[in-house]
Amino acid sequence: MTENQMCPSHVSSTASSILSKVGFEVYPFKIGWYNEQVQKVFALPYPEDTLAFIVISTPEMFEKAFKPFICRQACTGVRDPIDECMMHQFSLIKQEFPEGEAETIHDFELHPNRRPKVLVQTAGHVAGAAYYYQASDVKGNPWGDKKIYGVSVHPKYGGWFALRGVIIFRNVLHPDLPRKDPPDVVSTSSLRKELLDRYNNNWQDWSFRDVVPVALKYSEEQKLYFLTPPKDRKELIMKIIKQEKFI
Repeated sequence: MTENQMCPSHVSSTASSILSKVGFEVYPFKIGWYNEQVQKVFALPYPEDTLAFIVISTPEMFEKAFKPFICRQACTGVRDPIDECMMHQFSLIKQEFPEGEAETIHDFELHPNRRPKVLVQTAGHVAGAAYYYQASDVKGNPWGDKKIYGVSVHPKYGGWFALRGVIIFRNVLHPDLPRKDPPDVVSTSSLRKELLDRYNNNWQDWSFRDVVPVALKYSEEQKLYFLTPPKDRKELIMKIIKQEKFI
Protein backbone atom coordinates (compact mmCIF):
# COMPACT_ATOMS: atom_id res chain seq x y z
CA MET A 1 0.00 0.00 0.00
CA THR A 2 1.41 3.37 -0.96
CA GLU A 3 1.93 6.30 1.42
CA ASN A 4 -0.97 8.08 -0.28
CA GLN A 5 -3.24 5.14 0.47
CA MET A 6 -2.40 5.54 4.17
CA CYS A 7 -3.20 9.25 4.19
CA PRO A 8 -5.99 10.25 6.60
CA SER A 9 -8.55 11.06 3.90
CA HIS A 10 -8.10 7.68 2.19
CA VAL A 11 -8.26 5.82 5.51
CA SER A 12 -11.44 7.65 6.45
CA SER A 13 -13.18 7.11 3.11
CA THR A 14 -12.23 3.41 3.06
CA ALA A 15 -13.56 2.74 6.55
CA SER A 16 -16.76 4.67 5.88
CA SER A 17 -17.45 3.03 2.51
CA ILE A 18 -17.14 -0.47 3.97
CA LEU A 19 -19.24 0.06 7.07
CA SER A 20 -21.85 2.62 6.02
CA LYS A 21 -23.53 0.24 3.56
CA VAL A 22 -24.27 -2.25 6.33
CA GLY A 23 -25.72 0.12 8.93
CA PHE A 24 -22.71 1.62 10.67
CA GLU A 25 -21.32 5.13 11.01
CA VAL A 26 -17.68 6.04 11.68
CA TYR A 27 -16.41 9.25 13.25
CA PRO A 28 -12.72 10.24 13.38
CA PHE A 29 -10.90 11.46 16.47
CA LYS A 30 -7.35 11.90 17.70
CA ILE A 31 -6.03 9.65 20.44
CA GLY A 32 -4.95 12.73 22.37
CA TRP A 33 -8.55 13.97 22.57
CA TYR A 34 -9.58 10.70 24.18
CA ASN A 35 -6.59 10.39 26.51
CA GLU A 36 -7.07 13.86 27.96
CA GLN A 37 -10.60 12.90 29.05
CA VAL A 38 -9.90 9.57 30.76
CA GLN A 39 -7.98 8.36 33.78
CA LYS A 40 -4.43 7.22 33.11
CA VAL A 41 -5.35 3.53 33.37
CA PHE A 42 -7.71 3.94 30.40
CA ALA A 43 -5.30 5.92 28.19
CA LEU A 44 -4.42 4.38 24.82
CA PRO A 45 -0.67 4.01 24.17
CA TYR A 46 -0.31 6.02 20.96
CA PRO A 47 0.93 9.52 20.03
CA GLU A 48 -1.71 12.18 20.56
CA ASP A 49 -2.16 12.89 16.82
CA THR A 50 -2.81 9.21 15.97
CA LEU A 51 -5.98 8.81 13.90
CA ALA A 52 -8.77 6.66 15.29
CA PHE A 53 -12.47 6.11 14.64
CA ILE A 54 -15.44 5.35 16.83
CA VAL A 55 -17.86 2.93 15.16
CA ILE A 56 -21.57 3.07 15.94
CA SER A 57 -24.31 0.72 14.81
CA THR A 58 -27.47 2.44 13.61
CA PRO A 59 -30.96 0.88 13.72
CA GLU A 60 -30.31 -0.43 10.18
CA MET A 61 -27.44 -2.64 11.33
CA PHE A 62 -29.78 -5.47 12.34
CA GLU A 63 -31.23 -5.85 8.85
CA LYS A 64 -28.18 -4.94 6.80
CA ALA A 65 -25.38 -6.63 8.77
CA PHE A 66 -26.61 -8.95 11.51
CA LYS A 67 -29.31 -10.94 9.75
CA PRO A 68 -27.17 -11.60 6.65
CA PHE A 69 -24.29 -12.57 8.97
CA ILE A 70 -26.23 -15.16 10.97
CA CYS A 71 -27.61 -16.62 7.74
CA ARG A 72 -24.04 -17.15 6.50
CA GLN A 73 -22.48 -18.28 9.76
CA ALA A 74 -23.26 -21.10 12.11
CA CYS A 75 -22.76 -18.76 15.11
CA THR A 76 -21.88 -21.71 17.30
CA GLY A 77 -18.98 -20.00 19.08
CA VAL A 78 -18.88 -19.01 22.72
CA ARG A 79 -19.52 -15.34 21.97
CA ASP A 80 -22.86 -13.69 21.52
CA PRO A 81 -23.75 -13.64 17.79
CA ILE A 82 -23.90 -9.83 17.83
CA ASP A 83 -20.32 -9.75 19.11
CA GLU A 84 -19.32 -12.25 16.42
CA CYS A 85 -20.93 -10.05 13.80
CA MET A 86 -19.07 -6.98 15.08
CA MET A 87 -15.76 -8.86 14.98
CA HIS A 88 -16.47 -9.84 11.38
CA GLN A 89 -17.33 -6.29 10.31
CA PHE A 90 -14.25 -4.82 11.99
CA SER A 91 -12.07 -7.50 10.38
CA LEU A 92 -13.15 -6.27 6.94
CA ILE A 93 -11.52 -2.92 7.74
CA LYS A 94 -8.29 -4.56 8.92
CA GLN A 95 -8.09 -6.57 5.71
CA GLU A 96 -7.97 -3.39 3.62
CA PHE A 97 -4.68 -2.28 5.17
CA PRO A 98 -1.25 -3.83 5.76
CA GLU A 99 -1.10 -6.29 8.64
CA GLY A 100 -0.84 -4.53 11.98
CA GLU A 101 -1.74 -1.07 10.69
CA ALA A 102 -5.29 -1.09 11.99
CA GLU A 103 -5.98 -2.10 15.58
CA THR A 104 -9.55 -2.75 16.62
CA ILE A 105 -10.90 -2.64 20.16
CA HIS A 106 -14.49 -3.75 20.71
CA ASP A 107 -16.81 -2.38 23.35
CA PHE A 108 -17.01 -5.82 24.98
CA GLU A 109 -13.25 -6.35 25.32
CA LEU A 110 -11.88 -6.39 28.87
CA HIS A 111 -8.49 -6.64 30.53
CA PRO A 112 -7.91 -9.65 32.82
CA ASN A 113 -8.95 -7.47 35.79
CA ARG A 114 -12.30 -6.82 34.02
CA ARG A 115 -11.45 -3.21 33.21
CA PRO A 116 -12.75 -2.14 29.78
CA LYS A 117 -10.04 -1.78 27.15
CA VAL A 118 -11.70 1.37 25.82
CA LEU A 119 -14.39 3.71 27.09
CA VAL A 120 -16.54 3.92 24.00
CA GLN A 121 -18.90 6.59 25.32
CA THR A 122 -15.96 8.94 25.89
CA ALA A 123 -14.60 8.11 22.44
CA GLY A 124 -18.01 8.82 20.92
CA HIS A 125 -18.17 12.17 22.69
CA VAL A 126 -14.72 13.44 21.67
CA ALA A 127 -15.36 12.31 18.09
CA GLY A 128 -18.53 14.40 17.98
CA ALA A 129 -20.71 11.35 17.34
CA ALA A 130 -22.95 11.35 20.39
CA TYR A 131 -23.08 13.50 23.52
CA TYR A 132 -22.15 11.57 26.66
CA TYR A 133 -24.46 12.85 29.40
CA GLN A 134 -23.26 12.36 32.96
CA ALA A 135 -24.36 13.41 36.44
CA SER A 136 -22.03 16.40 36.21
CA ASP A 137 -24.18 17.73 33.35
CA VAL A 138 -27.12 18.22 35.74
CA LYS A 139 -27.20 21.27 38.00
CA GLY A 140 -27.23 20.84 41.75
CA ASN A 141 -26.30 17.14 42.01
CA PRO A 142 -29.87 15.94 42.79
CA TRP A 143 -28.70 12.36 43.48
CA GLY A 144 -26.26 13.07 46.29
CA ASP A 145 -23.84 10.15 46.79
CA LYS A 146 -25.81 7.71 44.62
CA LYS A 147 -23.86 6.24 41.72
CA ILE A 148 -25.31 7.52 38.43
CA TYR A 149 -24.22 5.96 35.16
CA GLY A 150 -23.91 8.19 32.10
CA VAL A 151 -25.52 7.56 28.73
CA SER A 152 -24.86 8.74 25.18
CA VAL A 153 -27.52 10.30 22.95
CA HIS A 154 -27.17 10.54 19.17
CA PRO A 155 -28.60 13.62 17.41
CA LYS A 156 -30.44 11.48 14.84
CA TYR A 157 -31.11 8.18 16.61
CA GLY A 158 -31.50 9.34 20.23
CA GLY A 159 -30.74 6.22 22.23
CA TRP A 160 -31.51 3.80 19.37
CA PHE A 161 -27.90 3.05 18.50
CA ALA A 162 -24.82 1.41 20.03
CA LEU A 163 -21.15 2.35 20.33
CA ARG A 164 -19.39 -0.77 19.06
CA GLY A 165 -15.70 0.00 19.42
CA VAL A 166 -12.75 1.89 17.99
CA ILE A 167 -10.37 1.41 15.09
CA ILE A 168 -6.89 2.86 15.56
CA PHE A 169 -4.45 3.43 12.70
CA ARG A 170 -1.08 3.10 14.41
CA ASN A 171 1.02 4.92 11.82
CA VAL A 172 -1.45 7.53 10.60
CA LEU A 173 -1.08 10.94 12.21
CA HIS A 174 -3.63 13.67 11.62
CA PRO A 175 -2.56 16.79 13.54
CA ASP A 176 -4.94 19.01 11.56
CA LEU A 177 -8.10 16.99 12.16
CA PRO A 178 -10.80 19.55 13.06
CA ARG A 179 -12.50 18.88 16.36
CA LYS A 180 -16.29 18.80 16.39
CA ASP A 181 -18.35 18.98 19.54
CA PRO A 182 -21.17 16.42 19.79
CA PRO A 183 -24.61 17.98 19.34
CA ASP A 184 -26.11 18.78 22.73
CA VAL A 185 -29.64 17.58 21.96
CA VAL A 186 -30.66 17.17 25.61
CA SER A 187 -30.05 20.80 26.32
CA THR A 188 -31.85 21.52 29.61
CA SER A 189 -30.79 20.38 33.05
CA SER A 190 -34.29 19.05 33.83
CA LEU A 191 -34.39 16.90 30.69
CA ARG A 192 -30.88 15.62 31.40
CA LYS A 193 -32.02 14.58 34.86
CA GLU A 194 -35.02 12.81 33.32
CA LEU A 195 -32.74 11.03 30.85
CA LEU A 196 -30.34 9.83 33.55
CA ASP A 197 -33.20 8.81 35.85
CA ARG A 198 -34.79 6.77 33.08
CA TYR A 199 -31.47 5.15 32.17
CA ASN A 200 -30.42 4.31 35.72
CA ASN A 201 -33.80 3.31 37.16
CA ASN A 202 -35.86 1.94 34.26
CA TRP A 203 -33.46 1.14 31.44
CA GLN A 204 -35.39 -2.06 30.67
CA ASP A 205 -38.39 -0.11 29.33
CA TRP A 206 -36.07 1.70 26.87
CA SER A 207 -37.87 5.00 27.39
CA PHE A 208 -34.51 6.76 27.76
CA ARG A 209 -33.94 6.08 24.06
CA ASP A 210 -36.82 8.40 23.16
CA VAL A 211 -35.76 11.32 25.33
CA VAL A 212 -35.58 13.37 22.12
CA PRO A 213 -37.42 12.89 18.79
CA VAL A 214 -35.64 10.35 16.58
CA ALA A 215 -35.48 9.76 12.84
CA LEU A 216 -35.23 5.98 13.11
CA LYS A 217 -35.46 3.37 15.85
CA TYR A 218 -35.10 -0.40 16.20
CA SER A 219 -37.59 -2.62 14.40
CA GLU A 220 -39.93 -4.77 16.50
CA GLU A 221 -37.87 -7.83 15.56
CA GLN A 222 -34.68 -6.11 16.68
CA LYS A 223 -36.29 -5.04 19.97
CA LEU A 224 -37.39 -8.62 20.58
CA TYR A 225 -33.88 -9.90 19.94
CA PHE A 226 -32.26 -7.55 22.44
CA LEU A 227 -35.01 -8.10 25.03
CA THR A 228 -34.50 -11.87 24.83
CA PRO A 229 -31.95 -13.18 27.37
CA PRO A 230 -28.75 -14.29 25.57
CA LYS A 231 -29.23 -17.89 26.66
CA ASP A 232 -32.60 -17.94 24.88
CA ARG A 233 -31.60 -16.26 21.63
CA LYS A 234 -30.62 -19.42 19.75
CA GLU A 235 -34.25 -20.33 19.04
CA LEU A 236 -34.96 -16.79 17.86
CA ILE A 237 -31.90 -16.84 15.60
CA MET A 238 -33.01 -20.11 14.02
CA LYS A 239 -36.45 -18.60 13.38
CA ILE A 240 -34.89 -15.56 11.69
CA ILE A 241 -32.67 -17.75 9.52
CA LYS A 242 -35.68 -19.88 8.48
CA GLN A 243 -37.71 -16.79 7.61
CA GLU A 244 -34.89 -15.24 5.59
CA LYS A 245 -34.45 -18.38 3.51
CA PHE A 246 -38.06 -18.14 2.36
CA ILE A 247 -37.91 -14.45 1.42
